[in-house]
Amino acid sequence: MDDGVTGQTTSQFAAPRIDARALLGLYDPADATDWAPIRAAQVNAAGRLVLLLLAANLLGTVLVATLFAGSVPSWQLGGWGAAVIATATVVTIRRLGARGRTERDVSLRDVQRTFVDGIALGLVWGAAPLLFGLRAEPAALLALSSVLAVLMAAAAIAMAALPLATLLFLALVGGASAATFVLRGFDTVAVTTVLFTVLLMAACFLRCRAVVVIRAGEIALAERDETVSLLLRETEEENTADWLWEIDAQRRVVRASPRFARSIGVDPGTINGKGFLEILAGPTWEGGNFAAGLRDLADKLKAREAFRDLLLPVYVDGVERWWEMSASPRFLEDRGFVGFRGVGSDVTEQRASADKINRMARYDTLTGLPNRLQIYETLGRAMQEADKWGSRCAFMMIDLDRFKAVNDTLGHPVGDRLLGRVSERLKTLMSDNEMIGRLGGDEFAVVVRDATDSAALERLAHRIIGTLSAPYDVDQHTLFIGASVGLAVGPRDGRTPEMLIRSADLALYRSKDAGGGVFHAYEPQLHLRAEERRVLEMALRGALEKNQLHLAYQPVVNAGTGTLTGFEALLRWTHPELGSISPGKFIPLAEEARLIAPIGEWVLRTACEEAASWNNQVRIAVNVSAEQLHNPGYVAIVANALASSGLRADRLELEVTESVFMREGTGATQTLEKLLDLGIRLSLDDFGTGYSSLGYLSRTRFSSIKIDRSFVQGASKGVKEALAIIRAVVALAQSLGMATTAEGVETEDEHRLVQLLGCNKVQGFYFGRPLPVEEARALATDRAAESRAA
Repeated sequence: MDDGVTGQTTSQFAAPRIDARALLGLYDPADATDWAPIRAAQVNAAGRLVLLLLAANLLGTVLVATLFAGSVPSWQLGGWGAAVIATATVVTIRRLGARGRTERDVSLRDVQRTFVDGIALGLVWGAAPLLFGLRAEPAALLALSSVLAVLMAAAAIAMAALPLATLLFLALVGGASAATFVLRGFDTVAVTTVLFTVLLMAACFLRCRAVVVIRAGEIALAERDETVSLLLRETEEENTADWLWEIDAQRRVVRASPRFARSIGVDPGTINGKGFLEILAGPTWEGGNFAAGLRDLADKLKAREAFRDLLLPVYVDGVERWWEMSASPRFLEDRGFVGFRGVGSDVTEQRASADKINRMARYDTLTGLPNRLQIYETLGRAMQEADKWGSRCAFMMIDLDRFKAVNDTLGHPVGDRLLGRVSERLKTLMSDNEMIGRLGGDEFAVVVRDATDSAALERLAHRIIGTLSAPYDVDQHTLFIGASVGLAVGPRDGRTPEMLIRSADLALYRSKDAGGGVFHAYEPQLHLRAEERRVLEMALRGALEKNQLHLAYQPVVNAGTGTLTGFEALLRWTHPELGSISPGKFIPLAEEARLIAPIGEWVLRTACEEAASWNNQVRIAVNVSAEQLHNPGYVAIVANALASSGLRADRLELEVTESVFMREGTGATQTLEKLLDLGIRLSLDDFGTGYSSLGYLSRTRFSSIKIDRSFVQGASKGVKEALAIIRAVVALAQSLGMATTAEGVETEDEHRLVQLLGCNKVQGFYFGRPLPVEEARALATDRAAESRAA
């Protein structure tokens, strides 16, 4: 480049070569390297760690005083301690005073003055082993050497930026320690001390050299940036997106770049000399309604601080544009501060793209609601405000009831449109105090910023449930779903967003567990229940391998004769520590934890093997989960269980519930048909407690329908609805050629009633509780004897 423009621009730090004598501060080399900024970096680096050095000195003094208290005259120990503390304090004050100095006010003499610090500290600490160690016990001498070793290591860290001062300190302390060991006859320890001291000195020198190399690289980078800026100023091309700007100490534009003038929409010939901030503020200058970015820029210019990538809005011809500004202050040796020089870019398009990406990252694409990330951020801010003002915020989790059935029966496109309708209804319920968002799937969440009114929270929850439970018309389908809500209030129910979300989730789980369509607030015992479920799940995962599961067999008898016709295999779990666990607890847990498939297969095989040893007229009934039937390989599992046990297929009855048919397209119906082709029998369990659709009965060849015990007990008490339901089910079964089994028969009156109503088979405590395998086997043997006698 022309020297008349830039002068010599070759960086002397392109490949740094560090003179060791200059590094130590012994002289200022007469080469092209400017050592002033390097010396400033050394002084500032030493000042940043001087408090660590002071702490090490104070702690070491206390340890030595404690170590030799009683064995050394107190005046001698106190005088030495006072000398150490005084010296360390003076050094600290000197170093703190030197922090922040620039290359213009750090000379070679300033660095050389630090030699005195190292010598002074070395002398007071080197005196310790000579004063106290020559007469000390070996153990005390060893402890003293340990303290000195730690102190030397701390000095090597804190004082390394000023190497000669540190080397002098290490040499004096290490030399005094080694001399003491020699005088005491510990030559080996003396050699070790010398080696340790030499290693610390080498590490100190290398660390200082690293500081110098880093600073040299920074200087080279600064020179390169200055050169590039000047090159850009002289050789700007018409299509370049960036432009240069420069202002004087009074913040007036000087030597304006033509592109800068065109970017702001003014004549390049008239922009010089105008106020920089006034030009950028445009029409907002008179009113004083400045953007935050412009205020930040003004603060940086006032403080004479360099800045980078500062974003601010600028109005050009009435249109808002976004600029990104970077600049550094300029100083001259004879004039001091002369202004700023920087570069600007129009980043309007990039900002628009970034805003779009940011929106995509924080909003749900299906519903347009805030997504999980923005919900979490909003909740975090609400909790901060609540903590700041001593108020409360709240978090609601909303889960749609029966939404899964819509997806499974009508398909995901209909389910997606339904979610859109749900989000529209939720938005109408929100005020400025709440934010609604979608967590994912069919889960939504509400952040309530001010939750001091607990009654308002409850009203909002009930409005959400009522609004979402109203029917929806989607693609010519009238859909009915509901909603369950869990509420947690912060900071009472959680001090962090994670804890509050967890508490709301537990409250929601309680609402779902209660059947859905309800609202529950968090209670502390919910954590205990969750922990109990966790412990139970962990135990259940090993129950099968540890032989903790077993089967009980409940008799099923002919309603008219009381003759045994079969058994229902019932799963039981006895834990060595938790005892007997109710199936009502662990069966749903097994389904949620995806453990029902291996457990169900074990039940099937065990029941078939046992039934194969009974009388040929006695059947075995096994309950089958919907999850098992959705497995395409379940038919092969059943066939294998029959083949390995030798049980006839017509003696096996699989009991299924209506939930099997709630997921269309999963192949459950085809699986049942294939099972029927094997020759087994099917029974529809708990009929009347669910949807009770006649379509299930027409599509699948059931051999029997089981009437739930709740209807049997209701009928025995004269409940008209229960009597009517039993009569209807019996009539339906008879018309379809199916048998009926009444469950839960516990008294003679209930037996006579269901017999009178036309039920074919009964089971319940009146005819026998679930029996252990030995008793069931004996009962089956008696049935065989009765058959032979007949």
